[in-house]
Amino acid sequence: MIGFDLLAGAALKGTVALAAAAAAAGMLRRRSAAARHLVWTGAAAALLALPVLTVTLPELRVPAPQDRAAAFFQVFAGRTASPSGSAGQVAPAAGGAALGAAPVWDWRPWAVAIWSAGASAGVFQMLLAWGAVARLRRRARPIEVEMAGPVEVLESDGEGMPMTFGVFRPVVLLPAGASEWAPERLRVVLLHELAHVRRGDVATHLLARTALALYWWNPLAWFAWRQFLKERERATDDLVLQAGARASEYAMHLLEVARTFQPAPATGWAALSMARRSQLEGRLIAILDGGVDRRAWGRRAQVAAAGLAIAAVAPFAAIQAQDISVPPEAEATVRAAMAQKNHEILDRAAAAYEKAAKLDVARRLLENSLAIRERAGDRAYAAGLVKLGDLAARRGQTDQATAFYTKAVALGDGPEVAGALVYLGERAFGASDRASAENLLQRVLRVETRGRSAGRALLLLALMRQTQPGGDGEAEVFYQKAVAAEAENAEALRNYARLLRGQRRTVEAEQMEARALEAAVNSRQVYRVGGGVTAPALLFKKEPEYSEEARAAKFQGTVLLYVEITPEGNVENMAVARRLGLGLDEKAIEAVRQWKFKPGTKDGVPVATRATIEVNFRLM
Repeated sequence: MIGFDLLAGAALKGTVALAAAAAAAGMLRRRSAAARHLVWTGAAAALLALPVLTVTLPELRVPAPQDRAAAFFQVFAGRTASPSGSAGQVAPAAGGAALGAAPVWDWRPWAVAIWSAGASAGVFQMLLAWGAVARLRRRARPIEVEMAGPVEVLESDGEGMPMTFGVFRPVVLLPAGASEWAPERLRVVLLHELAHVRRGDVATHLLARTALALYWWNPLAWFAWRQFLKERERATDDLVLQAGARASEYAMHLLEVARTFQPAPATGWAALSMARRSQLEGRLIAILDGGVDRRAWGRRAQVAAAGLAIAAVAPFAAIQAQDISVPPEAEATVRAAMAQKNHEILDRAAAAYEKAAKLDVARRLLENSLAIRERAGDRAYAAGLVKLGDLAARRGQTDQATAFYTKAVALGDGPEVAGALVYLGERAFGASDRASAENLLQRVLRVETRGRSAGRALLLLALMRQTQPGGDGEAEVFYQKAVAAEAENAEALRNYARLLRGQRRTVEAEQMEARALEAAVNSRQVYRVGGGVTAPALLFKKEPEYSEEARAAKFQGTVLLYVEITPEGNVENMAVARRLGLGLDEKAIEAVRQWKFKPGTKDGVPVATRATIEVNFRLM
């Protein structure tokens, strides 16, 4: 369950981050309050960044112990095991059969719902408080205070605590009658509130309050929040004393303000009140202590602290624990397969676990299968290596896939390594190693003349010829062979159509494009969004250029493209579903080919997905 996995990972990582912040603040206990406040500000930024970084950063996987403590690491990774026998899950058993288990109550959706409800309530309360203080600000009247500078000072009609409010246009809100205060009290109060403005405390207050709303259930988050408030007020007091206020007089005025005025409970979610009785004793002791370090840090330091904290937790957020333990039913499968020396039992079980998105277990089963295959000869061993390479490739682990495939093809040519040869040929072609790519792809054709691997190899050979001067004739022969080898090879049809269009054989090109579109729609390996398949998300977009013909004609409109988004996030197999002409169709394809997507997923694994893209051409 993705939502629970993400929150569970954030929960444990957030707890570790808070514990680290507490330790850091403890080591700074002899430093200034401003320094400790930077630590808690950074902790709040890290808490909010953790879920985002976990989703967006590439996984950094580490092995977890093979014992029951692996449950801890599964939570740490944000990947928890589904309850045995839960809906839609099949546990492979010996011989590939499924072992049924009694359904159990899945509590995880309730945990996500409760967490989300608490976080939503916290954010909603912040919004209500912000609206309440904003209304108070609108009703307040300005008073002229020379020392306030560009900061607006307002006098409200209520008896609330002096406070600071606003991020981009901060104001100081004083209670009714403040304009009649003694000059010394008014000066001290304004020094305190203007110190909040100088430090940018309203922004960091909202940052920390949002983090508390998200981690509302965690006692450490509440501890961090109280420490954040305490150190912020002490840092502000230090600025007041640095401005020339006498410690004894400031302490007296602070005590009198706390005794006379009470902050409204709701405003604390959005504004900064001058004094809280619960913190007063510690603040007064710190104010009157002449040996306290009172060095100040400004708003730039707070921004830097937040940025450094996010950078520090980024590798931590990317860590995904790899639970390499094998469930009991899979252990039974391994024992049965080893006893019978039958790798097919493990292959079937691995396929079932892979379908259930338990890819680490699938890999362990395939590794055991490989151990059995090793005794069965080179071809069987090569086939086992290819299976491991296929699994790594589907997971996007290109280096591991390359290593497995290289070992497999080194054992000799055969149909079992045709896919591995294609993969390595593609990699060599992409690295501009044409000699190696040619050799690998020709090896494919020696062991397979029809089918997916042969079709892919012929397509790549056609692309290689097409990029060579005068190679269009050979490229066309290879395209024709690719189409014949794999009837549903939409990519070959599409590239063949592009070659024909470049030769101005328009009718033939359109026929190939129509066949490519039909082949792509009928392909079983390209998914439609929905039914467990998530939609790809656009990461990079290049705007199309206008053709000279269309610009001269002042022609506008929309080109509709059918595309496929590969598991790597690239755009392939494009076909024009609605044309504009005047060169705009080609310009649309040229631009969209450079777009980059976060691929769609099925059961957490990136897959190829179908999509339609509208490319708009408008003259400005």
